[in-house]
Amino acid sequence: MNLINKIIINFTCNQVGVDEFGNKYFEKKSLTNNEARIGKKKRFVIYRGDVEASKIPSNWHRWLHYTCDEKPVNVNTKKHSWQKIHLPNLTGTLYKHSPKNEQNQRKKVGADYQSWNPNS
Repeated sequence: MNLINKIIINFTCNQVGVDEFGNKYFEKKSLTNNEARIGKKKRFVIYRGDVEASKIPSNWHRWLHYTCDEKPVNVNTKKHSWQKIHLPNLTGTLYKHSPKNEQNQRKKVGADYQSWNPNS
């Protein structure tokens, strides 16, 4: 993000909080005409690192989409022992899930499969 955008955000928005991944959440200070008609201030996130929507934890997702008005910073969300740590979507990255067999190769498709041939 460039310096001009940072200055504009600092003057027009309040930082609401930061999640465990370093993403910063903001809410506009005042309502525009359109926002006043709807009755909601604009909420948004500035991602730390890659822009990936799956990096937003569920409690912040609820706040961003106006499902709840209470900021997740103020809410004591208890983690249960069975809950896993939130992971972003890794599709298309080096860390994507790729099932392999013992020889570290992709499993072959069954013998009953025949690919479509447009000339037959």
